[in-house]
Amino acid sequence: MAEVIPTIIAVAQTPPPLHGQAVMNQFLLESEYTKFRFHHVRMAFSNDIQEVGAFRWKKILHLIQVFFQIVIARFVTGSQILYYPPASPNMTPFLRDCALLIGTRWLFKKTIFHFHSNGLADLYPNLPWALKPFFRLAYDKPALSIVISNHGQKDAEFIRSCKMTIIPNGIPDQNMALKLDRMPEKSIPNILFCGMVIEEKGIGVLLRACLLLKERGLQFDCKIVGRARSEAEQNIFLQFIEFHKLGYRVELSGPLYDMDKWKTYADADIFCFPTFYSAESFGLVAVEAMMFRLPVVATNWRGLPDIVSEGESGYLVPPMDTNTLAERLEHLIRNPQLRSAMGAAGRRRYEEKYTIDRFRASVEAVLYSVCCS
Repeated sequence: MAEVIPTIIAVAQTPPPLHGQAVMNQFLLESEYTKFRFHHVRMAFSNDIQEVGAFRWKKILHLIQVFFQIVIARFVTGSQILYYPPASPNMTPFLRDCALLIGTRWLFKKTIFHFHSNGLADLYPNLPWALKPFFRLAYDKPALSIVISNHGQKDAEFIRSCKMTIIPNGIPDQNMALKLDRMPEKSIPNILFCGMVIEEKGIGVLLRACLLLKERGLQFDCKIVGRARSEAEQNIFLQFIEFHKLGYRVELSGPLYDMDKWKTYADADIFCFPTFYSAESFGLVAVEAMMFRLPVVATNWRGLPDIVSEGESGYLVPPMDTNTLAERLEHLIRNPQLRSAMGAAGRRRYEEKYTIDRFRASVEAVLYSVCCS
């Protein structure tokens, strides 16, 4: 008699839009597993990064659609396990989670949460008293919580997870797959940022650090890659660049995708990610940078200390500390051999800890353990 392979109902956003959680969900769901299978119920509340976390009436209609898709999938597949990545700690995503989880968790024997965003434990004390019971109904006591960094343990513990495990994100090796060799050493180093172009990702801090570097007479280029949350916010950054005459040094390129994005990594010399974003949990772009042998200057924030080895593969600076950020960037600009050594150390860290094969194997093992328990 053939062995019955268990099915897990995975309710998850996949691209578009392109952001860390959606990308990792896609990597996970597109993999082949021998011990279980996923049935994917796709959430598509946002088609653009500017819509993430914002209220739209069309999201209410999609919420109803996703609810019925979960219910139908539960009875069609006979699955007893719900896999769900909780949303960012903002009111609109929180209310969405409440509606879906309270409405469907009772249909399943076990719930697995995979935390790609952090901050639920910090959200709870700020909720109106009337919403706190709904928080507990939605999130309390999952069979398993998967967190992607040491910092994520706080949320898993707060919701009283029956079991918790840390599995860092892993990504396919684009450097090897596309054979994008590092560009020859240039006389003017290139600083790269990739991510949402918003204040909380440290764009303002980076621009002020670039101004300090200019005032100290350093030669450098800085490329900021990503989509702005709004035209008004982007204009603030552009006005800063124009007012301080940084245009010949700093470029806001907008979003880049696929080969264009990877070529930009290959052309860079230093990666800078001065985020203090409230929902930051990991910092996947730092792993992408290490994959391309770039030294990383990032903030000592959320999951980034797990990724960047201080003084070995890069530097960690306090959030919103312009002076320290500028000092670390200056040190790397002036020391090409140090850039090379830190980049090589980062590449080794990527190969040891953050490959897609390691990620998939770890997730498969822990999800199968839930299926069998």
